[in-house]
Amino acid sequence: MPITLTQAKVGMADKVDQMVIDEYRRASFLLDQLTFDNAVSPGTGGSTLTYGYTRLKTPSVAGFRALNSEYSAQEADRENLSVDLKIFGGAFEIDRVIQETSGQINEMNFQLQQKIKGAANLFHYTVINGDSAVDTQAFDGLDKALTGSNTELNTESVINISDEAGLDSNKFALLDAIDNFLAELDGRPTMLLGNSKLITKVKSVARRAGYATKTEDGFGRTVTGYDGIPLVDLGYFVSGGTTTVPVVPIEDRTVGTAQTGLTDLYAVSLGMDGFHGVSPTGNKIIRTYLPDFNAPGAVKRGEVEMVAAVALKATRKAGVLRNIKVQ
Repeated sequence: MPITLTQAKVGMADKVDQMVIDEYRRASFLLDQLTFDNAVSPGTGGSTLTYGYTRLKTPSVAGFRALNSEYSAQEADRENLSVDLKIFGGAFEIDRVIQETSGQINEMNFQLQQKIKGAANLFHYTVINGDSAVDTQAFDGLDKALTGSNTELNTESVINISDEAGLDSNKFALLDAIDNFLAELDGRPTMLLGNSKLITKVKSVARRAGYATKTEDGFGRTVTGYDGIPLVDLGYFVSGGTTTVPVVPIEDRTVGTAQTGLTDLYAVSLGMDGFHGVSPTGNKIIRTYLPDFNAPGAVKRGEVEMVAAVALKATRKAGVLRNIKVQ
């Protein structure tokens, strides 16, 4: 049965678990909107966490025929795929004296909130960059799924909006590229995903062209959209201690010639027939293990854990606009 984090929260009696769900939703607009197919039942010994599904690659088409003639045969094209659910989260340790003397800022709550933000951040990064062939503990992301697909656009050219002059001279080229990109998708996408530099520039262009719209999310925060489609900044990924990189990379590429500062804009249509999450059966998508400060032992350990993956049921339910120069 499909379930969202909001629906998962309703089935929880524990107030702490409800708070943790809300923290995940606050930390990620994508997680807040994502539907999970909680259909994976682990096999013997809990060793099987595989979700099988069929991806529609080429839809079926219809046409006219003349009398005494036949229709031209054409079949929809699909492929059988599977994704393994992955376990991710983190742990923290607190000395009981620090907790008892933490004062106005509750140390356990602080560490719990930060760990949730870290887990949401890792989810964002894997949704875009995940590749199980490189990291067996990660699930496959959109970059891998969309490479070579019909909804991977602008692979042979660059749109330069890296400075004020480029933004001014290429704003209409960017608008045309985004509109053509959206036209290739099956229906209107749920959201557009990118890094902060790109999202800021798209907002600027949309505002100048009269395409900028504003709505509110479930927590009353303003969400700026492109013609009604929310623009979502996926933020930064903490890699290697204190090193941070944009979740959607900004990188050097060869597009005709060597280019610097290129990034991509992703679009997803959320739903069970498009892009959705996958989780184990039941509504325990997220689990929390809080430290017991009344038990013996000076240092207590807490953990936050999520078991999930993502699936793309139809290639035209997601897409990527490549090679936008932002720096």
